Amino acid sequence: MIHPHIADALKVPDLVRLTDGLILLRFESMKIYSALAAVRHLLERGTVRPGQTLIDSSSGIYAYALALACHRYGMRCHIVASTTVDATTLAQLEILGATVEQVRPSRNLKLDQELRVRRVREILAEEPGHHWMRQYHDDIHYLGYQEVADRIAAEFPAVPLTVVGGLGSGASTGGIVERLRMTDPSVRLVGVQPFGSVTFGSQDHHDPEAIIAGIGSSIVFDNVRHHLYDTVHWLDFTHAMSGAVALLREHAVFAGLSTGAGYLTATYEARRHPDRLHLVIGADTGHRYVERVFARHAEALDPAALKPLEVRGPEEMTMPWSRMTWQRTPCPAHWKERAA
Repeated sequence: MIHPHIADALKVPDLVRLTDGLILLRFESMKIYSALAAVRHLLERGTVRPGQTLIDSSSGIYAYALALACHRYGMRCHIVASTTVDATTLAQLEILGATVEQVRPSRNLKLDQELRVRRVREILAEEPGHHWMRQYHDDIHYLGYQEVADRIAAEFPAVPLTVVGGLGSGASTGGIVERLRMTDPSVRLVGVQPFGSVTFGSQDHHDPEAIIAGIGSSIVFDNVRHHLYDTVHWLDFTHAMSGAVALLREHAVFAGLSTGAGYLTATYEARRHPDRLHLVIGADTGHRYVERVFARHAEALDPAALKPLEVRGPEEMTMPWSRMTWQRTPCPAHWKERAA
């Protein structure tokens, strides 16, 4: 197949068998699916027009995806970037035609996220013609993952399936599993969170090295549909790093920190449920984590010696790794009120 644009080629993931019960869905950059479908939908609906500026904040892979989608469809792009966005990504964004501004360095990712959202609102007040993509809140970001789900269903028909992935905005895990459950309601979903995220109630726990960008949140994300999740895992930086290093060492897969956390989680879940096939989402490559993660590979722990603490509620969780059976429960109303 000859692709009309590089984004159409880059979006397609590879399915890699790691063990008999564990498959990696490896993306070059996962959110390209989401961004392409969202921009195309907005154009078709007439919500935006060719040449208009699309704006959003990002900690990395969504910024790249949106810049590619804008290049693909002839849109302008403005990114309010996290301090965690690396120089390689920044250079690509700028060459692709995006304008980029990074918020000032902050004490933690919570403040970083708040500063980015505040800055987006300031820009929209100054430039009302810009369109805010709202990757965390607009459910158009679910659309692109339907195609991913259809491919999974075609590859693994009539197989008891569990999907494991970083939570983040909720669109990737939610979009894939909602689609899969249309034909197979037994598909299970395991979400992975860093400590310190408000999404599933770990905001009172502080991981001093938390740089698991993109899978946690300091604010409520409307795109997270809590009722889709069967189980939730919380991991600290060291455990996520250990998973990423193990994935490279054992399977030669160079992937990002959230994939490392997902791999460690999926390996544990596969041991508990050997009757099911576990599909772990690998959102991106490991290139932006070379200095902060892979250069420290000697510090990685042996995954075989690691296991989570089983908890009955977020109030029982403790670092470095906790696991809770969520049972597809809706988000408690008081969580949203407290985070508002």
